[in-house]
Amino acid sequence: MSGRILIKNVLLDGTTQDILVEDGTIAATGDSLRGPVDRVIDGRNKVALPSLINGHTHAAMTLFRGYADDIPLKRWLEEKIWVLEAKLTEEDVYWGTKLACLEMIKNGITVFNDMYWHFDGTARAVCDMGMRGIISAVLIDMFDPGQGERQIALNVELYEKAKRYLPHAVFALGPHAVYTVSTESLGWVRDFAEKNDLLIHMHIAETEGEAVFSREKYGLSPVEFLSDIGLLSERFVGCHGCWLDDSDCDILMKHGAKLVHNPVSNLKLSVGKLFPYHLVSQKEIPFCLGTDGCSSNNHLDMIETMKYASLLAKFSTGDPTFMPAEEAFDHATQTGAEIFRLGEWRVAAGSQADIILIDLDRPEFVPNFDMKSDIVYSANGSAVDTVICMGRILMENRHVEGEEVICREAARVARELVVR
Repeated sequence: MSGRILIKNVLLDGTTQDILVEDGTIAATGDSLRGPVDRVIDGRNKVALPSLINGHTHAAMTLFRGYADDIPLKRWLEEKIWVLEAKLTEEDVYWGTKLACLEMIKNGITVFNDMYWHFDGTARAVCDMGMRGIISAVLIDMFDPGQGERQIALNVELYEKAKRYLPHAVFALGPHAVYTVSTESLGWVRDFAEKNDLLIHMHIAETEGEAVFSREKYGLSPVEFLSDIGLLSERFVGCHGCWLDDSDCDILMKHGAKLVHNPVSNLKLSVGKLFPYHLVSQKEIPFCLGTDGCSSNNHLDMIETMKYASLLAKFSTGDPTFMPAEEAFDHATQTGAEIFRLGEWRVAAGSQADIILIDLDRPEFVPNFDMKSDIVYSANGSAVDTVICMGRILMENRHVEGEEVICREAARVARELVVR
């Protein structure tokens, strides 16, 4: 439900305040706000925070949750995931994405950056669930010129078609990786992104195999190769980055490129190295956090992701002060908003009304010496009580409209897909 919403007596910036939401924007914050409203939300014993942003996922892969666990990444892709994906329909992707949206809403996420097949299925689900998605179709040509031409034609078509899904779904380009996309197709991505000012969402330096492939084929690291062909810019959003070295980070910094760190997925798939926190921080390369898809995580909890990111940063640097809770929270909120061009991402008058309310009547928030510390190190997504996206209430008292139907239908299509 959208309209004028008044959140009463909620903790905001350390004091109890009211928040008035009007036309998708926070109209005012303060004491004893009044006026005709469509909904009043009781904010007692709750804290208001900006919603979380999932920087990298493949939403419809909720359908594969638990299907192909505990096997090496190459086998996982080639023998399990790609085999099933070849049989996916748009309706499968629609229900898989609706399930992902439900799960993300339950975990306080209102924005996600997605790369997957059947663009329309994802976009329809995002609109129906009232969320925001930066959505790219997977561009893979496997170095086949004919397939490259078909993929380019499809993306040109989707770029125009995507306008019907605004403001919920925003089109981006999604070349999969250097080992699945030809130089010719990447050159087209570079030019089309520059011409239309589009974000480029791409896997980069995720595994040793990717690094070896790039060295053998191009004589360059993946980052060096992308720089050499002119693909890197401030529009580039590279995901994973575990095998980046000092030279790679210098190149990314020079081009103003961005990164998305996916700590849980990288650990589960055992990609061989940790995200190079010290290099990325030293070079001041902006990065946000992501969950990756549910077949490699296996859930969509950004609060858990913040904790993993912070702990791995401390462990990998040997410095317990590295990435404190406040910084981890910023990577999941404001930094993500900057990377995905969402503007100011805070609960304040004039900001967009993407707000979550955290339930403080839970044992993990006692005695509550430090709010951000409790959220990052003590809590998980189940602490989220209420979610508002663009001024529309998506969840209240942990209930999302239609959630029972979504779970039932997603389970049905997943089972049918495996049989198919």
